[in-house]
Amino acid sequence: MKHFFAIYFTLLTLSACSQDLKPTDYKSDSNSITRLITSRNVPHPRLLLLKGEEKNLLKAVEKDPQLRKTHAAILAESNRLIALPPVERIQIGRRLLDKSREALRRIFQLSYAYRTTGQEKYLRRAEKEMLAVSAFSDWNPSHFLDVAEMTMAVAIGYDWLYDALPESTRKAVREAIVKKGIDPSYNDKYNWFLNAEHNWNQVCNAGMIYGALAIAEHEPDLAGRVISRAVQTIPKSMEPYGPDGGYPEGYGYWGYGTSFNVMFLSALEKALGTDYNLSAIDGFMETAGFYQHMVGPTGMVHNWGDSGLDEGVSPALFWFASKQKDPSLLWLQKKLIEKQSAEKLDGDRLLPALLVWGADQMSKPIVPPNEKIWVGQGPSPVGMMRTSWQDPNAIFVGFKAGSASVNHAHMDVGSFVMDAQGERWAMDFGPQNYNSLEERGIKLFGREQDAERWGIFRYNNLVHNTLTIDGEYQRVKGYAKIDAWSDDPQNMSFISDLSEVYEGQAASVRRGIALVDQHHVVVRDEVEAPDKDITLRWTLLTPANVKIVDDRTVELTQNGKKMYVVVESTAPIELKTWSTVPTHDYDAPNPGTQLVGFEARLPARTSRAFNVYLTPDKKTKTVAPLSQWKGKASR
Repeated sequence: MKHFFAIYFTLLTLSACSQDLKPTDYKSDSNSITRLITSRNVPHPRLLLLKGEEKNLLKAVEKDPQLRKTHAAILAESNRLIALPPVERIQIGRRLLDKSREALRRIFQLSYAYRTTGQEKYLRRAEKEMLAVSAFSDWNPSHFLDVAEMTMAVAIGYDWLYDALPESTRKAVREAIVKKGIDPSYNDKYNWFLNAEHNWNQVCNAGMIYGALAIAEHEPDLAGRVISRAVQTIPKSMEPYGPDGGYPEGYGYWGYGTSFNVMFLSALEKALGTDYNLSAIDGFMETAGFYQHMVGPTGMVHNWGDSGLDEGVSPALFWFASKQKDPSLLWLQKKLIEKQSAEKLDGDRLLPALLVWGADQMSKPIVPPNEKIWVGQGPSPVGMMRTSWQDPNAIFVGFKAGSASVNHAHMDVGSFVMDAQGERWAMDFGPQNYNSLEERGIKLFGREQDAERWGIFRYNNLVHNTLTIDGEYQRVKGYAKIDAWSDDPQNMSFISDLSEVYEGQAASVRRGIALVDQHHVVVRDEVEAPDKDITLRWTLLTPANVKIVDDRTVELTQNGKKMYVVVESTAPIELKTWSTVPTHDYDAPNPGTQLVGFEARLPARTSRAFNVYLTPDKKTKTVAPLSQWKGKASR
C-alpha cells in the first residue's frame, strides 16, 4: 500500500541532490558568494529594481490602465501614510506579525513612491518608519516570521533610499538588521525554519537574504554566510511543489510562501546575477497554474485547509508570467485589478513588486488559459475543472485528496467545492482565526491523531464535503493521490482511492467526481465494509437554503437560483441535515450555512455504491462503476 510518508520521503531526499540543481559557474558556498558580492559590487538600489530601471517601469505604467491604477493606488496610500504615526511595538498573543507586515507595506510603498516621483515627503516618511521599528527592543524572534518580514521591510527601505538617507539613519538601520534580524537567525532556539518544508522556510530565508544583500558591502562575510545558508536550505520548502506545481498548504499559504519565495529568487537574480537554478526545482515553475486554477467563476477560491475564501491580487503571478512568457497567467489578475478598489489593492504589502515584475507583460494580449482542467499530485493532490473561463455562470469543481498530516491541512481528504449559476453550492469553511483559539489554550497545530486540532469544529471531516464512517475522524497519517483523471470536455473527472484515510474503518473507499455534459456534477463513492457493520455518513456543506423533497432528492436555493441533490444508492439511505452550530464555546460561529446529506448502513463485508448528482434541473445520467471511467492514469 502506497503511504503518504513513503512518497513524501522520496521528495525530501531530493535535497541531497541539490548540488545538481546549481550551475557550475556559480558556487553556493559562503566564500564563493562573498567573492561574487565583492566582484559584482552592484550599487544601491540592488534589490528587485536597479538604479535607472524606474524609467521603463513608468513607461509601462503610462501605457497600461491596470498598472496605472496600481501605481496611483500606491501614491494615494503613501500620501495618506504621511500623516500617520509610525508602527508601534504592540504584540498580539505570541505574534508581532501584523506590525511587521504593516511596516513592510508602508516602507515598500513609500520607497516606491519616492523612487518613481522623487518627492522628498515620501523619503522622510519612510525614514521615520524605518527608524521607529529599528528602535524596537527586538522583532520577536520567538515567532521568527515577525523578524523575517521586519528585516525585509527595513532592508528594502535601506536599499531603495540609500543615496538619500543620512549616514546616521543608515547606521541605525544596518545595526538593527544585524542585531535584531540576522543574528537571532543563528540562534538554535529560533532557526528551526531552516529545516521546515513549508512557508516558514520560504518567508524567513527571504527576509534574511534581503537583510544580507542590503548591507553586503559593510558585512560581506556575513552576507555570504546568510545567502549560502539560504540557498542550501530553501529547497526543502520548494521540493514539495513537485511533480506538478501543487502547493501543499493551499491557496492562502501559496500567496504567502510562494510570494516570498519569488521575492527571494528575484533578489538573488538582480543582486548576484543568478538564482542558483533554484527556480528549476521540479514543479516550481508550474505552480502558477495551480494558483490560477484554484479560483472559481464566482471569484471564490477552492479554500481547502487553512485558506481564506477570497481571490487576491498576486504580484508573484506577474513574476511567473514574465519568466514563462505566458500572459494568460494574468487573465484573472487583470480582471481583479479592474474591479478592485484602490484601498483593497494597496492593502497588499508586496504590491510594488507587481509593477516591477509586470511592466513587461501587461502590454501583451492577455487571453484566457487554454486548459479547463488542472491536476497536481505531491503532498496535497488537487484537481480543478470548469466549463469556461469567461462565463460567470460556469460550472467549477475543485477536488482535494492528500493527507491531514500536511502543514495547515484539515481532515478534508475527498472533499470538493462547486460553483454554478454564479453561486457556490458546495463550500468549505476554511480556518478559524488562530489567536481566537490560542488565547483559549488550544494547541492548534498538532498533527497527531488525538491532537486538539481535530476537535475544532471546522477542521475535521464531519463538516467537510466528504465521508465519515461510524462518526470517526479520518486517519491523519493516511494519504490519497488522484489516481486517474479525464480532460474530456463532456466528461471531465477525477478518481481517488481514499482507503488509507479510512484504514481500520472500511476495507475500501474510492471516490470519483465528474463534470458531465457541461451540465451537472456527479460524485460516485464505492465503499466496502470491513468485517463488521458500519454506518456511512455523506455530507455536503452549503450556504443555500435546504429542503428535503423526497427520499432521494434535496432542493437547494439561494439568490433565486436552484440546485438539486439527487441520490442513487445500492443501499438504503436516510436523507438528513445537520446543524453547523459549533460544539465548543471556542469555535467560531457559522451563520448562514447547513450540512445536508445521508446516512447508510453497510453490512459487514459488503460493497455498496452511491451516486450523488448536483444538477440544476433533476436531470441525471447513468454512472458506470469507477473501474470503467475512462481517463489518464496519474503519475
